[in-house]
Amino acid sequence: MLLDDPRSSFGGAPHRRRYAVPSRRALRSIGFAAVPLFLITLQIVASRNNFEGPLETLWHDYTGVPKSFSTAWAALLLTLVGLTWRYRALVFGAAVLLDAVYAGVRVLLGGRFVLGNGPVVAITGLVLLAWLGWEGKKRADALHAAALGALLILATMVGDVWLRITVLAGPSVQDRYVVLADHAFGEPSWIMGRVLAAAPALASVLHWVYLELPFGAGLVAIWQLRNVVTSDRWPSHYIVRTFLVLGLVGPICYVLFPVVGPIFAYGSFGHQFSLGDYWPHTVPPLDHNPGSMPFDNITPRNCMPSMHTAWATSVFLHSRRAADGSLAPRWLRWLGAFWLAATLGATLGFGYHYGTDLVAGFVLCLALESALREPERGWDRTRAGLVAGGAALLAVLLLSYRYGAEWMAAHPLPAGLMAIGAVAMYARMFWATWFPAPALIGRADPVPVRS
Repeated sequence: MLLDDPRSSFGGAPHRRRYAVPSRRALRSIGFAAVPLFLITLQIVASRNNFEGPLETLWHDYTGVPKSFSTAWAALLLTLVGLTWRYRALVFGAAVLLDAVYAGVRVLLGGRFVLGNGPVVAITGLVLLAWLGWEGKKRADALHAAALGALLILATMVGDVWLRITVLAGPSVQDRYVVLADHAFGEPSWIMGRVLAAAPALASVLHWVYLELPFGAGLVAIWQLRNVVTSDRWPSHYIVRTFLVLGLVGPICYVLFPVVGPIFAYGSFGHQFSLGDYWPHTVPPLDHNPGSMPFDNITPRNCMPSMHTAWATSVFLHSRRAADGSLAPRWLRWLGAFWLAATLGATLGFGYHYGTDLVAGFVLCLALESALREPERGWDRTRAGLVAGGAALLAVLLLSYRYGAEWMAAHPLPAGLMAIGAVAMYARMFWATWFPAPALIGRADPVPVRS
């Protein structure tokens, strides 16, 4: 049963069935080989369709105008967790100095003042120094942390390209179906849109939270990895892993289910492609003959599922407890709860998502978190059941949004109760498995960490 204590045993030996998985070394080797091939493939696609690819963006981070200031510096801060305090100060200082030099030269040459080159160059220099000049644990920690920082930068670049690909793959969008299904959830985007329109101060706060989601995740990551150098151990699972896997898996749905969002399909941002200026003041009338609608070749089809919801849910989950099952500090738990609530409010209140998108993003996060959490326990029946159940629930939700939208709009109360009830049951099983009660934690074996 999914609610059984996952660490329980019978007769002194584990009684759950385990499934063989590749070793971490094999998976790491596959990943190292796949990353450059994936980047080259995306660059070819981008070049053939006349937009900037990830390799061009990376080159600009070294030699031109960087793509993102906040991502570069977040990556550097993540990299610093693998260094001693002395080297943290040296690398951070070098990044500040390099950023100032790059920005100063750019301004002198007539360009605009932009920061972000320094951290990328500093991370690269650290990798070369550690690879060629250091040995043992010191070298391994530095390269491990630098790899996390580099992956954060590359993942952002890949995400930008993927958004352009969603436009190429989905010239028509499915918003007419989704807005009907959204009746089962009470049209929350229209409600929050009116709330934020009446509260500009709240809107400013939520807008900052929405844009700086990597900052909130970075705080959680730094707390999780704060002792890797002094303890000689890395936790077996932490938020960076979840963020990266979500970023790889989630956007596949963008291509399968292209949706632009209420502010575009039913608001002023859609211009001549919009079905009317409804959002947020008026819920559009029921569409009794829904279908795909053509849209422009600029707006990304990145609504279904809501990845901001999935990532914010990850921030919440990873801010609950430490690797050994003990409670995280109160300030971190409040931070995680605030970031989740504010992100949900922002995604709805600015018209970027329907309520349906948030439900799908929440389920996606729980399913992938179940696949990644506590890797040392292997693929037992509990994990396999949660992952398969989450994938099935997500598929049912997406299919119901597309093929059951008219019924959901005509019968919003039963449709909403069934959808929310199924998601609540799945969330309850997830929580009982991965966040058992303190009494169970006290009886369980300590969670191992990876050296």
